[in-house]
Amino acid sequence: QLRLVESGGGLVQPGGSLRLSCKASGFTLDSYSVAWFRQAPGKEREGVSCISTTGRMTNYADHAEGRFTISRDNTENTVYLQMNNLTPEDTATYYCAAGSRIDTPLGMCVMLYWKYNTWGQGTRVTVSA
Repeated sequence: QLRLVESGGGLVQPGGSLRLSCKASGFTLDSYSVAWFRQAPGKEREGVSCISTTGRMTNYADHAEGRFTISRDNTENTVYLQMNNLTPEDTATYYCAAGSRIDTPLGMCVMLYWKYNTWGQGTRVTVSA
């Protein structure tokens, strides 16, 4: 059974940091692109970041650029999202998702949720003083 399990969410003060983990089981992530999405209450799901199958290409939404870093450790079958300088606007449930053969011909990952077919259950991030 293909599964993704997120962890690392929690309550953090504005300006703080969290590192989210997305661990795969039942399959190996090294042949998949992986993305992080988030959804805040009452808002639509939005892309946060993605990393290509090779790990050489990453992409960030404007709200994450310069603050968040996505990385992958294929030996751990895990993708990470390091989030720094968090603000209350980052409060949301964060989901990781994996997709096979969805990178662009130039090898770039895409943050299009309908291209990802394996999803985790989400981890809640709350940024509040």
